Formats: sequence, structure tokens, C-alpha cells
Amino acid sequence: MGLFSALMGNAGVVSQEELIRDYGKLLTEGEAIDLGFKLIRDTFIFTNKRLILVDKQGLTGSKTEYLSINYKQVSRFSVETAGHFDLEAELKIWISSETVPSITKKFNKSVDVYDVQKVLAHHVLK
Repeated sequence: MGLFSALMGNAGVVSQEELIRDYGKLLTEGEAIDLGFKLIRDTFIFTNKRLILVDKQGLTGSKTEYLSINYKQVSRFSVETAGHFDLEAELKIWISSETVPSITKKFNKSVDVYDVQKVLAHHVLK
């Protein structure tokens, strides 16, 4: 992920090895990581059981919140692809009966947003 893209708040793909090394202790028995993305300090992870949002807080990032969202709670989602002059694609997720997206994430062009949509659709549309 490029520095400029990171500074703009866009997410880039994180390797499976890095995700397991850094967040493997969050996984339950039988849970596996499908895909993960990282912003400057925050990470979000799609597993076979849930979506995990990792939010580093404070100036030093020493305090961390781990938010788990059961795929059953996702009522809808949208993916907006990057255009020729856009720097990012965007994912929006609505939880339960919320009228505005509960989660909005931006991806740099190195991320295939169709892969993100496919993983989310696979879990949400069961």
C-alpha cells in the first residue's frame, strides 16, 4: 500500500501470514481468515464466521478495540468501484435495520473490490 494512499485513508490488502500472526489469537475454534485489509493503523478482517474490525485508538495506538460483527447482522451492503480519476473504491455495510451505513471503508486501487464483495456476499447471503 502506497504512503499517499494510506494517508488518504484507503485500505490495502494484508497477507494471510501477517493477519494470522497479528490476530490469530482472536479466532475461535474452526474459524479461519478469508481476507483482510489495513488502513494506516486500523485493520478489518473477513473470517468464515464474522467480520472483525480492529481500531487502534489514541496517539500511540496502544489501546485497541476489536469489534466483531456476525454476518447475520448485516442487512445490506454496497460496493462502489473506483473510476478513472478516483483513487479509491468504497464498501458500505448496514447493520440490522440502520438507515445509514454502519461501516464505510475505502480501498486503494491495489484491492480488487470484487473480491471483497464476493467474500461478503458469500457469508451474508447464506
